[in-house]
Amino acid sequence: MAAERIAVLVMAYGGPGNIDEVEPYLMDVRGGRPTKPQLVAEIRARYARIGGRSPILELTRLQAAGLARALGDRFSVYVGMRHWHPYIQDVVDEIARAGHARIVGVAMAPHYSNMSVGAYEKKLLQAADGGRLDVALIRTWWSQPRFLDAVADRIAQALQRFPRPAAVQVVFTAHSLPEKILASADPYPDELKASAAEVARRARLTEWRLAYQSAGATAEPWLGPDAADVITELARAGHEAILLVPIGFVCDHVEILYDIDVEYQALAKRLGVQLERTASLNDDAGLVAAVADAVRSAAAGRGWQ
Repeated sequence: MAAERIAVLVMAYGGPGNIDEVEPYLMDVRGGRPTKPQLVAEIRARYARIGGRSPILELTRLQAAGLARALGDRFSVYVGMRHWHPYIQDVVDEIARAGHARIVGVAMAPHYSNMSVGAYEKKLLQAADGGRLDVALIRTWWSQPRFLDAVADRIAQALQRFPRPAAVQVVFTAHSLPEKILASADPYPDELKASAAEVARRARLTEWRLAYQSAGATAEPWLGPDAADVITELARAGHEAILLVPIGFVCDHVEILYDIDVEYQALAKRLGVQLERTASLNDDAGLVAAVADAVRSAAAGRGWQ
């Protein structure tokens, strides 16, 4: 008897496929609450600057296609989004209709926070509907060696864009989250520091910084230091070359293409410094291999292989 095929659900945040989808997308992100017209207009303008849409679904599908090739015939790989189409709930329904009984869920976010990866897990478990599917969750995968090697390789490539690579200040970045996560001993900041340290060791960096970017527009405090503040601080200290390494993100989307490539580049120009960033991993073979290793481990841990 052939071994039962295992479903793999690759989950990402989601994003609007065109300018008209920006407002309903924001409403989904905000749990059904409307967004102020000024903010909608601002977010639409950001997407207009990066081509009028988010590339996250297309890139996640490329990652999933690579994952399917890496995993082989024993696994069936699907893609579900947390805040836009195709929604996690709808894809889990599709997985169940296809006859699968077992599913491995992996968010395309290497570092765990209950507020981020935990939200994907909650949606997946709700969709699995109390036992309809047996679910294995991959909570974190930043420590996969092939992921760390892939980021280190991107640093080596990016440093060559500078006249004096040895003088470049390297700043790892990740999405900020509200500071309130610290009260519950959320592992997110420690996982980020550990992954940055491991990549820095592989890349033979003697010094580096960790900063947060893309904080939400709310009154509550968010994790820092803010990347813009670090860029400014380094420039004022006399540094003329800065490399951003967005280690918390695994593909191009608005936080990369706008927040870094537009806003931080404009800041760097005002400060008179050369600012570069590492190329996003997207469907890099190293990233795909790292996620495949995590999926195999999760399945084996449940005795499914």
